[in-house]
Amino acid sequence: MAGQSSAAIAHTGGNPFLKVVAGLSTLAGWCSAGMIVAAVAITCQMIIVRFVLNGSTVWQTEAVIYLVIAATLIGLPYVQRLRGHVNVDLIPISLAPRPRFIMAILTSILSISIVSLMLFYGFEFWHFAWDRGWKSDTIWGVRLWIPYLAIPVGFGLFLLQLVADLVAVLIGVDKPFGLE
Repeated sequence: MAGQSSAAIAHTGGNPFLKVVAGLSTLAGWCSAGMIVAAVAITCQMIIVRFVLNGSTVWQTEAVIYLVIAATLIGLPYVQRLRGHVNVDLIPISLAPRPRFIMAILTSILSISIVSLMLFYGFEFWHFAWDRGWKSDTIWGVRLWIPYLAIPVGFGLFLLQLVADLVAVLIGVDKPFGLE
């Protein structure tokens, strides 16, 4: 346990902004994991109701779909924080430290720009659903602003983590692409 906390301090460098963002990203990861566990539990319940009790299900399939999508979006900042994504580092490895630093800054700015667009349009889409009272066309009839909220929240937290990663490289807490 002490190794994990010292690793977290080393990754944030004691910077308050980086610590807060790391905490939010970790919380998002735990929420994402909870959504996956809930989706699995609901799937098991649905199987029992359908095939053991020979009953019908109304809300389970839709809930599982929304939970898995939300878990994916809410989990984005945690995966970014842990560098758990697929990383092709052939070009950064072959570059000298200064060009690698410049490439890291440029790719971070490009990533922040793209995720900012996703956040803007995701918020707009969520707001349409909320403002117009959209409901799903199923028997359950869930208000769609609830599952759609995962779009701006997930991309907002992801954007925050990307900005923290950029700040960490700029202030020297983290190395470009995690390479020495």
